[in-house]
Amino acid sequence: MTDSVRRVVTGAPWEEQFGYSRAVELPNGLVLVSGCTSVIDGEIAEGDPYEQAVNSFNVAFGALKQLGLGVADVVRTRMYITHARDVEEVGRAHKELFDAVRPAASMLIVEGFVDPRLVVEVEVEAYRGGAAS
Repeated sequence: MTDSVRRVVTGAPWEEQFGYSRAVELPNGLVLVSGCTSVIDGEIAEGDPYEQAVNSFNVAFGALKQLGLGVADVVRTRMYITHARDVEEVGRAHKELFDAVRPAASMLIVEGFVDPRLVVEVEVEAYRGGAAS
């Protein structure tokens, strides 16, 4: 580990259990935000796919904020969902949050997550030096 790499740890239980950081900023200004789910204050915020997507992105935005970045700095998103029927609702949440930014984006259907109540997980990449920085 080099001193020029910055890490954000939020205290989420899985960060400690599995040994990862919520976000990592590389010396070149690229910020990688780990998979974020609808977990708020250590509790799963159950809800429909739209709500879980918004909550998940807000967790990612919180990590970016700790590094002095925001939504306008996001250059890539990945959305993982457990059901094809949720594509429209998760896509609607993404459009509402990122329509002005238009990052590169992927949406993938996966078998499941670490807790079956979760139906959405997101990853975000941002770049320091972009439009908002």
